[in-house]
Amino acid sequence: MAVTAPLRDCQAWKDAGLPLSTTSNEACKLFDATLTQYVKWTNDKSLGGIEGCLSGLKAADPNFAMGHAIATGLVLIGTGSSVRLDRELALAVQAMVDTARGQALTPRERLHVSAVESFAKGNFPEACERWEQILRDHPTDMLALKFSHDAYFYLGQQQQMRDSVARVYPFWTADIPLSSYVKGIYSFGLMETNLYDQAEKLAKEALTLNPTDAWSVHTVAHIHEMRAEVQAGLGFMQRSEPHWKDSDMLACHNYWHWALYLIEEGEYEAALSIYDTHILPSLQGSGAMLDVVDSCSMLYRLQMEGVSVGERWQDVLPVTQKHTRDHVLLFNDAHFLMASLGAGDAGTTQELLATLREASKSPGENCQLRLARDVGLPLCQALVEAHSGHPDRVLELLLPIRYRIVEIGGSNAQRDVFNQLLIHAALNCREGAHRNVARSLLLERDALKPNSPLTERLLRRASAVHLLQ
Repeated sequence: MAVTAPLRDCQAWKDAGLPLSTTSNEACKLFDATLTQYVKWTNDKSLGGIEGCLSGLKAADPNFAMGHAIATGLVLIGTGSSVRLDRELALAVQAMVDTARGQALTPRERLHVSAVESFAKGNFPEACERWEQILRDHPTDMLALKFSHDAYFYLGQQQQMRDSVARVYPFWTADIPLSSYVKGIYSFGLMETNLYDQAEKLAKEALTLNPTDAWSVHTVAHIHEMRAEVQAGLGFMQRSEPHWKDSDMLACHNYWHWALYLIEEGEYEAALSIYDTHILPSLQGSGAMLDVVDSCSMLYRLQMEGVSVGERWQDVLPVTQKHTRDHVLLFNDAHFLMASLGAGDAGTTQELLATLREASKSPGENCQLRLARDVGLPLCQALVEAHSGHPDRVLELLLPIRYRIVEIGGSNAQRDVFNQLLIHAALNCREGAHRNVARSLLLERDALKPNSPLTERLLRRASAVHLLQ
């Protein structure tokens, strides 16, 4: 079991080679407490939760540049607020920049401020470059490691996500606070690049050191998902549940993985039970983007399987509707659209598409808006066409971009909802040429993920309409 290290004061940060430009020991400790909770994916009540720590940090030293950087960076990395629309967030970014400008900061701290500013502008690649500059000289800077890891995830840059950790991993010796969590962070990148054996070994090492590491649990859940090891996955989630169920920022997502195994098995009522008991309450309690996309993705998958989800979309819509004009991540936009379509709200659907189309014309460095025209808008339109009963149009929109959808971010497991959308559309096409697309996609899927019950169901359906003869 991991022993929690004492929170680091000014001298401890200096001794670690990561000096902070403040004379307040309290500010340094609260910075550490905030970082620790971010890494652990949990609001620790004994520390005051992330919001409590940030509030105390600001009071301890209002001019602490790294306090501004972590506070503003965490809001941005949560992708729940748009700098274009949220004046308070835009002011926080400006306050961070102004505070830093008037101080004699270390080069590392200046890079942190610059990276968060770039991220706020939607220039995620530039932000990652800044964080990588930090990690080259300061490989044990956890904030740079975590922020870059999340940004690479949003960019769909899986190899970079893996290699960013590989470059610093040997420096994270056991005596460094939070070192066991680096194993879990690294294992996720290994898993996303299909290095499942290495990923599983590291994640299980992390869990041996700390069974409450919800992120490492999550990596193992992904591995079983990608290998279609349904029973092993279900058993693992049941055994480990007591250790991660109180990780308030990730428990919902781990329950989502649990539900995916049940959908894979065709146990739809059991999956809906997890949705009603864990996923929807988490969504309504937090409004966090991860909970939003989990809710939307799960209901959409069930609908594609022919399951009636009743009025459940009506519960999701009030949460997603508030973000219709945000356009922070295309991945989020696609899931918001699932909710407005599922709830039958044509006005919100049109508003999302119209404002995304308009935003995509904006000049500037926002990588998501630049990607919207070629990938985001066709993907969103495909969801609309599927809802309208036009499967041929879905294929026309999705086939040309199917290998670019990774660029909107998310994990392989999360983006599989779009693979399934394409397959279902192909199965519903009346034209023989498009039906052959279904056959091709299913044979490809079966080769990549053998022994998948879901694939087997789709293959049987294809066979029934004479596609596999």
